[in-house]
Amino acid sequence: MPGVTPLEDAQSFVIGACPPLAPVTVPFVDAEGCVLADDVVAAEEVPPFDNTAVDGYAVRAADTANPPVELPVVDEVAAGAATDRRLGAGEAIRIMTGAPMPAGADAVVMVEETERVGDDRVRIDTSVEAGAAVRRAGDDVRPGDRLFPAGTEVTPVIVGVLASINARTVSVVPRARVAVLSTGDELVEDGGPLAPGQIRESNRKMLTGMLRESGCDVIDLGNVRDDEAALEEVLRDAAGRCDAIVSSGGVSMGDYDVVKAVLGRVADMHWMQIAIKPAKPFAFGTLDGTPIFGLPGNPVSSIVSFEMLARPALRRMMGHRRLARQSLVAITDDGLGRRPDGKVHLMRVLAEFHDDGRCHVRSARAQGSHQLAATALSNAIAVVPDGEGLPPGGEVAVVLLQGAALGA
Repeated sequence: MPGVTPLEDAQSFVIGACPPLAPVTVPFVDAEGCVLADDVVAAEEVPPFDNTAVDGYAVRAADTANPPVELPVVDEVAAGAATDRRLGAGEAIRIMTGAPMPAGADAVVMVEETERVGDDRVRIDTSVEAGAAVRRAGDDVRPGDRLFPAGTEVTPVIVGVLASINARTVSVVPRARVAVLSTGDELVEDGGPLAPGQIRESNRKMLTGMLRESGCDVIDLGNVRDDEAALEEVLRDAAGRCDAIVSSGGVSMGDYDVVKAVLGRVADMHWMQIAIKPAKPFAFGTLDGTPIFGLPGNPVSSIVSFEMLARPALRRMMGHRRLARQSLVAITDDGLGRRPDGKVHLMRVLAEFHDDGRCHVRSARAQGSHQLAATALSNAIAVVPDGEGLPPGGEVAVVLLQGAALGA
């Protein structure tokens, strides 16, 4: 990809090179967050028997036609229990929510509409129709129902449904195992004083959290020293046991960096200059078939590259159909200034909904690719096209980041 690459072309190229992982069968309790590879079809009905929706008294509806009425209480059924007593005409059975309906009963009167009379009788103060407060067998799910199609992300509620229909295992696209590493003898992690030229390592820790937030299983390879043989060994090992590799730094044009030197020799890499700011430099390729995402070293550029290129590709690998984050059109309260330079500017902004029902944004102010602290509290990225920027009150497309709090 010589020259400057439009963002859309880079996204299409990277995403197209990251096909979904092969499906695996897992216990249903381990499927949360994964995407179903096959339809889930019910083999059991839910509920499995007629049961009561309320605490009260199981009756024959005809016996309540002229309230108030007093009926003898001939038995009691708790949830998880059952009775073999068949309800006769003019009788009632005390029953708790979820308990099976006794034979002969066709309705339940809520306990709030009754009053106990002595130890063995109940007064019923309202009439009910047949079927009142009764949940029929199969009312929620019937055998053969197609509950969840392939491509559905498994939520905690879906896990509950799988348990209710006794789906002990399901076929899913697995979470991607992603190796993340940083390189550089200048990086310090031990908390000690900085020597001249040293900086504290932050990108790897940041990317580790972003990968987990995206649903990946992360293998943290730590900081690899500036040694080509050592880095090649780490990369080849990661390619053999992981589904993807993410690194940051050493991807700018003209840079000499051990990452660029090693990847240029052992992997099939594409070194791109993308028509965006920040995050113009980006590298992508494969090592022994394993995708490698080379993000810029400046922390804000690393965030933007991850959000715009790596994250959508990883989501495709994990079977998701929606690859991009939610986007909308917002109002720029203070305007978003810029100058023409042939690039789309991806500006970090604070977004919130106002009383007018519209999303409003204001700049995070410091927009430098190295200014991570100023970016940390932003919750959206504004996509500002090439030109003179946007005036106050103008409209702009924004991409909402994970955990965006948009309340006024």
